[in-house]
Amino acid sequence: MSTNIGSSLFTLSESHEMLRKTCRDFADRELKPIAAKLDKTHEYPTDIVKKLGDLGLMCVEVDEELGGSGLDSLAYAIAMEEISRGCASCGVIMSVNNSLYLGPITKYGNKQQHEQFVKPFLNGERVGCFALSEPGNGSDAGAASTIVKEHDKTNYIMNGTKAWITNGYEAEATVVFATTDKSLKHKGISAFIVKKPTDGLSLGKKEDKLGIKASSTCNLIFEDCIVPKENLLGKQGDGFKIAMATLDSGRIGIAAQALGIAQAALECALDYARKREVFGKQLTQLQAIQMKLADMEVRLQSARLLTWKAASLKSQGESYTKFAAMAKLAASECATFNAHQAIQILGGMGYVSDMPAERHYRDARITEIYEGTSEIQRLVIAGNLIKEYSATNA
Repeated sequence: MSTNIGSSLFTLSESHEMLRKTCRDFADRELKPIAAKLDKTHEYPTDIVKKLGDLGLMCVEVDEELGGSGLDSLAYAIAMEEISRGCASCGVIMSVNNSLYLGPITKYGNKQQHEQFVKPFLNGERVGCFALSEPGNGSDAGAASTIVKEHDKTNYIMNGTKAWITNGYEAEATVVFATTDKSLKHKGISAFIVKKPTDGLSLGKKEDKLGIKASSTCNLIFEDCIVPKENLLGKQGDGFKIAMATLDSGRIGIAAQALGIAQAALECALDYARKREVFGKQLTQLQAIQMKLADMEVRLQSARLLTWKAASLKSQGESYTKFAAMAKLAASECATFNAHQAIQILGGMGYVSDMPAERHYRDARITEIYEGTSEIQRLVIAGNLIKEYSATNA
């Protein structure tokens, strides 16, 4: 799919519209009816993930030569939004496999790594994960205390703990960032592909989370874990660069996930407001409710345009770091805002689990935290803005 930045911000191509309809129909038919159950049982949606794979949605941007769908970043954003509108948990499972696992391996991996760690992960039968965060480093991605040392001529040995790993229990491989040379600080971080299960790698407890409960989140614990040298991704010292580029791309996916939650919250509020009467009037006739609905729609449409812009820039091979950060910031804050306003519109009904509004509220909150907090997004935006201004006003 080719993308034109000017037109894509206003009118989607026929192929993008077709994809949007396909994903929306799938979400309405397969995801919305079971989203509440998945949320309550914390059950990983194995069958749904396989169906997403059948639709080509677990490998949206992977080249067709490797067996992927070969679509562009705008297609990925559209698909992510529609799937997340149906179920945010399914959205994040899809996002991690696409952006954080397949993304760096297809970009930086060699032919052997593509055969072993890309091709088997395209159809939903297997998923991967991404291990950057640690219990003590928070937003400081350059402070990797997980250590990798040379073990023998053919292997490394890895020790450390990675935290908040989405898909941690179900993943059959993970991209891990670890320090190979402490003296070089962030330039001493390298990336590795680690097969799961493997000796020396154990899983922490499944975290009991506020939202996105059908996706597993846990620690990965490496204790003298042997990693073949052939599983080094890129070159030694490339890890920080690979991580930052991967997060740039991943932020488009999380922005789209947030859009899906925001859209679902708005639709929930509209549906309720059209059916509920107070003081002899439909809720939608009350100016106070109209103000809320208007604010929700404005924020949603604005965030969507930013997300499509970031995706279009990426598709065209242009710099998109600033726009990905702006999209993620705007969309995640929109998701939180819309979910909050939906509960206000529903009143007491918004606070009970019989209605999806409270689930949207819980699911929305994480989008302002993972793959870079809102505070980090603002730093990225400001840093790029200052750099651009300095370059044009030197």
